[in-house]
Amino acid sequence: MGLTSGVLLVSTVALAVVLFSATVMLWPRLARRGWLPVSGRVGLLLATQLVLFAAVGLAANRSFLFYGSWADLFGQEQEIGVVVDHGAASKDLRVVGTRAMDVPGGSRPSAGGQIQEVVVRGERSGITSPAFVYLPPEYFQARYEGRSFPAAVVLTGYPGTAENLIKGLKYPQTAYLQAKAGKMQPMVLVMLRPTVAPPRDTECVDIPGGPRTETFFAEDLPKAVSGAYRVGTKPRNWGFMGNSTGGYCALKIALHHPDRFAAGAGLSAYYKAAEDMTTGDLFHGDQALRQRGDLLWSLDHRPPSASSFLVTTSKKGEGNLKATRQFIAKVKKPAQVSSIVLDSGGHNFQTWRREIPPGLVWLGGKLQAD
Repeated sequence: MGLTSGVLLVSTVALAVVLFSATVMLWPRLARRGWLPVSGRVGLLLATQLVLFAAVGLAANRSFLFYGSWADLFGQEQEIGVVVDHGAASKDLRVVGTRAMDVPGGSRPSAGGQIQEVVVRGERSGITSPAFVYLPPEYFQARYEGRSFPAAVVLTGYPGTAENLIKGLKYPQTAYLQAKAGKMQPMVLVMLRPTVAPPRDTECVDIPGGPRTETFFAEDLPKAVSGAYRVGTKPRNWGFMGNSTGGYCALKIALHHPDRFAAGAGLSAYYKAAEDMTTGDLFHGDQALRQRGDLLWSLDHRPPSASSFLVTTSKKGEGNLKATRQFIAKVKKPAQVSSIVLDSGGHNFQTWRREIPPGLVWLGGKLQAD
């Protein structure tokens, strides 16, 4: 059974109920002294608690999609599969599968758009990563065949999977609905997780000695996508969006690479590269690199550009409220900054689902089609 299987969750909950019932019924028999009764009590208690924790963990993972499979949970490499060319291809990007959109008429790309599973090879960084590309319905319509579309890189948090962006946060469906309602222009979404060197959290940093994660996201990824799809190559054609770690990356890349990205939207972002057990030594003692990873420091010490930023937080439930206000105060013209401040909302999918529709509309308004 898969890690996110409903059958697995129900079976685990049922086992927890059985073990709890067995503990209650057998406890009088195990109340005697002696190593056998004591071992029985300890065994039943441990088994019940372990299965209960497993059930809670499985339920949380099924809701938030932290891990998509057992192999992902245990950090094992997964085979990418057989490459199948579906039209969009370049030396740096290969399509390995397609998915229909879960919208009316979704079986027809010209009506519902399409999600393509791709593998991107970074020419400069040397990083290879799977990703999903959402192509709007207009991409397949004859009247748009000569048009280049704007695009946005969309990142999940750490240690999330790219599936989170499709199944949990519903980016493609939201983009489809917002464009259909006339609130935003059709836009290509390039969706992946920030963990391109799993299981390490590289914080979108070019780590001395590698991996060169910032180079991959800022240079290799847009180049590969523009070479395979009808997507513009100018800064005005590209945006960046993400939640949590992905939000930090979105703001960082837009801030440090205004020559490639016109706008960055950070949902529940933090503003300084994390340094902990998941990241390892990111900077190798290089203080200049560490300061560059601090977005508040960067706003104070680098010349402002014409970039646009969107930041989100909550008055109650988020831990980034103070830092978000500092970020807003430090953005200087010609750069622009906008914000979404909820009265209440935690660091979770429910909050981000409230911010993604206006966030995509904002991002689409900052980008241009050619």
